[in-house]
Amino acid sequence: MKSSMSSALIYGLIFAATGVSLPYAGLWFESRGLSGSEIAVILAVPMLARAVTGPMVAIWADGFRLRRTALAWLSLVAALAYGACIYVEGFGLWLVLWFVASTAASSLIPLSDAFTLKLARREGFDFSIPRGVGSVSFIAANVVMGVLLRSESADLILVWAAVVSLLLAAMVLLAPAEPVHEVTDGLRPPRLAGLGQLMSDRRFMTAVLAVSLIQASHAFYYGFSAIAWREQGISTRDVGLLWGFSVAVEVGLLWAFEPWRKRRGIGPMTLLLTGGIAAILRWSALAAAPPLALLWPLQALHALSFAAVYLAAMQLIERLAPPSQATPAQMLYSSLSSGLLIGMATVVSGPLYDDYGVTGYLAMAVMATIGMALAVVFQRMRPESELQLR
Repeated sequence: MKSSMSSALIYGLIFAATGVSLPYAGLWFESRGLSGSEIAVILAVPMLARAVTGPMVAIWADGFRLRRTALAWLSLVAALAYGACIYVEGFGLWLVLWFVASTAASSLIPLSDAFTLKLARREGFDFSIPRGVGSVSFIAANVVMGVLLRSESADLILVWAAVVSLLLAAMVLLAPAEPVHEVTDGLRPPRLAGLGQLMSDRRFMTAVLAVSLIQASHAFYYGFSAIAWREQGISTRDVGLLWGFSVAVEVGLLWAFEPWRKRRGIGPMTLLLTGGIAAILRWSALAAAPPLALLWPLQALHALSFAAVYLAAMQLIERLAPPSQATPAQMLYSSLSSGLLIGMATVVSGPLYDDYGVTGYLAMAVMATIGMALAVVFQRMRPESELQLR
């Protein structure tokens, strides 16, 4: 099997699971009688802990000989934890099991990114193509589960996530046997060395923090856009279409724009700054509760505020981190962007929405602005020969 196809199948299965577990987890916990505050705690704890669990998983994953081994184990752990949730009762047990499942599942993406980036660099295919397959899979899984839940039990949510995770565990064993480290003279670099070096690298951490702040500014949108739109009188069908449209535009950027960008030599800083400006505009406009007709072009900005920033992050990490430190570099980025920062922003978004409604989006605009400022600081820190702004 070609490496590009293998990577596409891995991303497809990862997002087929998260495309169900992320949007519908709250529905499953609600079906078991948990309150909104209890559900919020269960969902937020793994994100807040990712600043610690992310580096820990990176260190653990770097201890294997092959990159696919950690992916297989994490998929299996996620499958078991998802399935076990169905057979236990009580807030405490669900909190523990969801923590395990969510931590394992969220770790799959940065590890797969490191894996696929290395394969793409060596074999010459576009990283954005298999990654875009993941986004398409997310949409498909979300829509299919929405239809199935009209007639099926909410338990199908976790059954789906568990079964797909098991399929993923089997699939990654067929992936290329890519080594974690290039072994020289029979020696591997120390497992903690790469992580410590990256965390002490001011340029690397400034770049990662800049990207992570812009990505984490999506927290209010992820948590409260659907609620806000319904309160504005927008139908549930249109809410679903708005979400699907934003991801479809994201896929368009990954598949169509990215090859063109590479041919034109557009650098990561252009992507990052453009995405940051788009985020500021998007959140500022949403804070004004615009009508449905204006929501469509604002949702199209997701291609810039999320996808362009994500591609910038992948390029920056690849350029700033040595190949031997690819795994901890991806995990540090994931720990901040989809962990600590977005977890904190999610916690803050609840009271903001309760007290100020959609005006709370302005806090996200401020967050994106800080990310933009750090991007400018990083640009001024670079050597003149590196990362030219285009």
